[in-house]
Amino acid sequence: MLSCRHGLIVLLVAILALGMSRAYAQQMVSVAAEEVNFRSGPGTRYPAEWVLGRGFPLKIVGRRGDWLEVRDFENDKGWVLRKLTSSTAYHIVKVKIANLRSQPTTTSRVVGKFAYGDTLKTLERRGGWVKVQREDLRGWISRKLLWGW
Repeated sequence: MLSCRHGLIVLLVAILALGMSRAYAQQMVSVAAEEVNFRSGPGTRYPAEWVLGRGFPLKIVGRRGDWLEVRDFENDKGWVLRKLTSSTAYHIVKVKIANLRSQPTTTSRVVGKFAYGDTLKTLERRGGWVKVQREDLRGWISRKLLWGW
């Protein structure tokens, strides 16, 4: 009887751990500082692969101490210091050119254009559309043209 209970406890712990790792996989952060090093490992002794700018969205895939293991919109994996990130939502343009529209429809007026890799603050989501802002430009972009949350 004791071994059956022990097995059940081990199973429950495994299920909880799996659920927690899935929750991390879905969590997003953005770069809060002006610039953040995207490192090859969890610490300053690891080289910076490149520098990310304010607002750059990242998907959390793991943690180690004060460091977050993250993926970017091109599926590159690296590490950033947690305290340099934010929960403010951003998107990044994942296509060559994305039209910024006045309303969340393909027939509404184009009020601007953004290019691949442009970082945009997320203001609102409506169906398959995201209302974004960058500097003095604000409008709607089809969600399928963006990556982020």
